[in-house]
Amino acid sequence: MAGHSKFKNIMHRKGAQDAKRSKLFSKLSREVTVAAKMGTPDPAMNPRLRLAVQAAKAQSVPKDVIERAIKKAQGDEDANYDEVRYEGYGPGGVAVLVEALTDNRNRTAGVVRAAFSKHGGALGESGSVAFMFDRVGEIEYGPTVGDAEKVMEAAIEAGAEDVESDDEGHVITCAFEDLAEVSTALTEQLGEPVNVSIVWRPQNTTPVDEEKAATLMKLIDVLEDDDDVQKVFANYEISDEVMEKLAAA
Repeated sequence: MAGHSKFKNIMHRKGAQDAKRSKLFSKLSREVTVAAKMGTPDPAMNPRLRLAVQAAKAQSVPKDVIERAIKKAQGDEDANYDEVRYEGYGPGGVAVLVEALTDNRNRTAGVVRAAFSKHGGALGESGSVAFMFDRVGEIEYGPTVGDAEKVMEAAIEAGAEDVESDDEGHVITCAFEDLAEVSTALTEQLGEPVNVSIVWRPQNTTPVDEEKAATLMKLIDVLEDDDDVQKVFANYEISDEVMEKLAAA
């Protein structure tokens, strides 16, 4: 696990530089629309919508974009999306989970299956790898919010379960069903987080060598680039040296 946290941060920075903001906003807006359509359009009365709005704000999605996404859910027949999860194995036997919001299951399934096949993986059946992960809530803050003790105290008071702090910031973990409540409490104490999300955290990691790591990253990049795919999770472990090479490539 030594290189796992650093890898996450390196790839996050690379992603922040490379990703098209319009695509990121589109995915976050789609989640807001789905959340609003599944319940009341009032975030105060709809926990999933409140979480979606918090996640969008954390990524600097403009207020008017969020408001349009909520309005789109009201009486818009074109705003119907299905939540779909795909599971499979990537290069080196790495377990991969793909979450999508789609208005065409056949199209999305075809894209995901082709991505796995082209990059040395194989799409599996539902439940084939999910048991290797725990579904949790994560709230991330940068280092300027305060030291580890301050963040730990705030997290305990907010009802979180764990905090990991290093020079690059703080990652606060809670039960996924408590994420909206915990993130709201933390925002009141520490300000707006840099990220709020429900994640699939691997119970154990799979070591991957440089060659397979490069192919695995291509698989994840292709999946994340698809408009229907919201998030991709995998249980890889890659050394710091290989991670830095990949980030620089």
